[in-house]
Amino acid sequence: MQLLNRRTALGVLAAGAGAAVLRPSAHGAPHTPYFSALSQALQHAGLGTPTLVIDRQRLQANVAQIVQNIGGRMPLRVVAKSLPSLALLDEVRAAAKTDRLMVFSLPQLLQLSRADSNFLLGKPMPVAAAARYYREVKTPPAPHNLQWLIDSPQRLAQYSELARQLKRPLGVSFEIDVGLHRGGIDSAQTMAEMLTLLRQEPLLEWRGLMGYDAHITKIPDLAGSRQHAMEHARSTYAGYARQVQEALGTGAHAAVFNAAGSPTYRLYDGSGVENELSVGSAMVKGSDFDTSLLEDLQPAVFIATPVLKAPAKFQMPKGVEAIGDAVRLWDRNQLHAYFIYGGNWLADPVSPAGLAPSGLYGTSSNQQMLVGSGLQNLAVDDWVFFRPRQSEAVLQQFGDIAVLDHGKISTFWQPMAATA
Repeated sequence: MQLLNRRTALGVLAAGAGAAVLRPSAHGAPHTPYFSALSQALQHAGLGTPTLVIDRQRLQANVAQIVQNIGGRMPLRVVAKSLPSLALLDEVRAAAKTDRLMVFSLPQLLQLSRADSNFLLGKPMPVAAAARYYREVKTPPAPHNLQWLIDSPQRLAQYSELARQLKRPLGVSFEIDVGLHRGGIDSAQTMAEMLTLLRQEPLLEWRGLMGYDAHITKIPDLAGSRQHAMEHARSTYAGYARQVQEALGTGAHAAVFNAAGSPTYRLYDGSGVENELSVGSAMVKGSDFDTSLLEDLQPAVFIATPVLKAPAKFQMPKGVEAIGDAVRLWDRNQLHAYFIYGGNWLADPVSPAGLAPSGLYGTSSNQQMLVGSGLQNLAVDDWVFFRPRQSEAVLQQFGDIAVLDHGKISTFWQPMAATA
């Protein structure tokens, strides 16, 4: 009996030791010096609501790094949907020394249209949208400065009819499928059919090709699958370019062969037929763009929001308080709760470290609860910072964008209206 008791005691001790090992350790820390300084800048600016902040020095450094990486081998086209603010786009275009924009929505195209810009549509627009553009734009760009993206013979025929109705030439570029399989020309036969239609319509001016390859860095890199996808994209692009050049002759000499995007622009060294690269999101670098190809860029955009409430401990609602008690006892990183102004954004808390949304309490766009160990030293009215996963759409959710410039909020940039 005594031996059994000894064994039982040893078992209890072992179980306790195992539980102690498995129990999450407390983690977290107060704001880093960077975010402490940003907190002070927001406080001095008199801000007290959720605010999107762009770090101007980081933005400029990112643009300079991207330009350096491209190394003058081909022009850069800035993706407007990822940087949806006229002032922000002007800042980036000036730093990158480019007049080329890729636009994905009719309202943005109408707002951006001006004589000093060259536009390539990033997706095919219904012909009704193109017709509306010409009804509403005050001074449309010349055909060589506006390339409508065409993905099929049917759409090309529609744009041919529109050109006749408008009695004006239209610049068109063809979308080709280089492996993403999101539409576009996917066979030499379809390309030949479109080239025949093109030659039959003198009001359609062919400007180039666009092949998007975002899948290359997203697919699992198993058995060289990424390298194979890249080689396929390059060879497919080259094949279509060759087919067009043979069909159009001198008419294809000044063509724009647009490729890439933020995730893949580093993969192009100028050795292929591609002669233009598109980049947008990488310039402010949301967390979805934390990849090895973009590790030389810095996060330049954050969401700042104040703490509204900091109760003494994390509690679940009445009726299930026992669950909260058990969670606090087990996980020291859920000892404290912080209710913030707003929340439920396409973003993740980044400072102070160790905060996380409560999976038990649920999300809220009004007053989201974050939980932490208490090592963050947060109090009511302190700032919490989130890092957006992407810039597209997120930059348009907070009103005017606060610009951090040499440690101070120096100005505000108005975002473009959130539209489809």
